[in-house]
Amino acid sequence: MATTDNGKYYESSDGLKLFYRDYAHDRPGAPVLCLPGLTRNSRDFEDLATHLAALRRVLTPDLRGRGHSAHDPEWRNYHPATYIADIRMLLDQLEVQSVIVIGTSLGGLIAMGMTMLQPQRVAGVVLNDIGPEVAPEGLERIRKYTGRLPPVRSWDDAVAQAREIYGAWLPGLSDEGWRKMARRAYRDGEDGIPKLDMDPAIGRAVRELGPQGGDPWQVFDALRGTPLLVLRGELSDILSADTLERMKKRHPDLKAVTVSNRGHAPLLDEPESVAAIDSFIGDL
Repeated sequence: MATTDNGKYYESSDGLKLFYRDYAHDRPGAPVLCLPGLTRNSRDFEDLATHLAALRRVLTPDLRGRGHSAHDPEWRNYHPATYIADIRMLLDQLEVQSVIVIGTSLGGLIAMGMTMLQPQRVAGVVLNDIGPEVAPEGLERIRKYTGRLPPVRSWDDAVAQAREIYGAWLPGLSDEGWRKMARRAYRDGEDGIPKLDMDPAIGRAVRELGPQGGDPWQVFDALRGTPLLVLRGELSDILSADTLERMKKRHPDLKAVTVSNRGHAPLLDEPESVAAIDSFIGDL
């Protein structure tokens, strides 16, 4: 594995150079594996990872096509089965036998798939505003903008674009919070102008590939017997309250927390999010 000042790299089974951050690698117990949403990257977990690293090792990978990971020349590979294989390769290379997975949106779908395929490897799961059923209005919203946003010309433009995309779902976020959101979603290009830190082809995959992997409720049912915490944004248009109730019925031991004043998805820096995650991991 190669190492840089910003983290480490490993190679996928099909030869892509993929990036991850490794916090507190000498901590005992099952590491925490943090998986980001569709257009996001490992920087979303900087604050949470630093907090959790006081007690646990924390791994935060960039999925292929995001952040410091290589873009895939074959856009059809941008789907959960590929991401699961990539994460399995990372854990195998690190010789990590068991993890607690915190997955935001797409990251939660990956967590469910991992549990179905290797239940012995998953000690617990935190689903951040995602379930086996995605509300159609939220899915359509994401399909419309992913990979189609116009380029920005400055960091002020990047902040404004972040507000335009997420403003309805993060009411009350401070100016500093919006700057942080932008810094985590964009990075300086070679010309010094910020650009979205993701492959635009991901949007094509979302629109053209459709659902992957069979009945999502059967995948969710694989979590029975696995400790499970679900965080739902109060304003979410992705995880509906009705879907969460159905999840509770199928997983009676599920713990659920609704994060106030948040839509899709909670940032995991909210006091109720941090408290819920700390309690969940502490119980494990």
